[in-house]
Amino acid sequence: MLLAQISDLHIKRPGMLAYRRVDTAAALARCVARLNALVPRPDAVVITGDLVDLGNVDEYRHLQTLLASLAIPYYLLVGNHDERNALREVFADHAYLQGGGEFVQYAVDVGPLRLIALDSQVPRQSAGHLCETRLAWLQAQLDAAREAPVVVALHHPPFVCGIGHMDRLRLGAESSKRFAAILRQYDNVERVICGHVHRPIFTRFGGTIASAVPAPAHQVQLDLREDAPSAFRLEPPAFALHHYTPETGLVTHHAYVDEGDGPYPFYATDGTLID
Repeated sequence: MLLAQISDLHIKRPGMLAYRRVDTAAALARCVARLNALVPRPDAVVITGDLVDLGNVDEYRHLQTLLASLAIPYYLLVGNHDERNALREVFADHAYLQGGGEFVQYAVDVGPLRLIALDSQVPRQSAGHLCETRLAWLQAQLDAAREAPVVVALHHPPFVCGIGHMDRLRLGAESSKRFAAILRQYDNVERVICGHVHRPIFTRFGGTIASAVPAPAHQVQLDLREDAPSAFRLEPPAFALHHYTPETGLVTHHAYVDEGDGPYPFYATDGTLID
């Protein structure tokens, strides 16, 4: 099965640009078209937070319009730019958003995978946190899914990536430590997937692999200095494709939204390598 992941959409009200420069709506429209055109088409899309930029109802309505043409089931998570009540109001038909009490978190089956979506948001703050309630909920969900391959999704990376200004806004150190300790109790967790950093990143975490994903619009500047300035670049937009089979587990590819020239063959019609 194939699970696509996009993140950090930062949708504004219609006609507005993010940071006075980035047309995030147009970027998402291109990404949706690319996802729809994939062969094979993904079984589902998980969108790991920062769905909109300011968390208001008008932005979520714009997002809803942009996602209406996505011909694939999708699952929404909250990031630090989101507002839980506004999201639930606009996407009231997404029943999985409604049952988490204070938090927007849920567990659903996506083919053979169990997707566990965690809410790492702290309202009106950029950094993330997992409180006792959320960690206990995670433990219960993992206990209930011991027989299935699991993907845990959240917005904030639970690891240090080396980009100083983003590391100060990651999931808090104590939350990350306790999160990792819980994951180590389960050998069926295929991956922890997150967003927030607008970059492709992989690392070991909690006895499994944790990965972050590029954004469909702007990317965070790759600057591995502790005092790196907070900045973004209009690098090629991209997303992740998580391919799962029981034989190989979860294998991740990063795909670009804008297709390059090609494809061109390696071999001529007579079977010889083109030189």
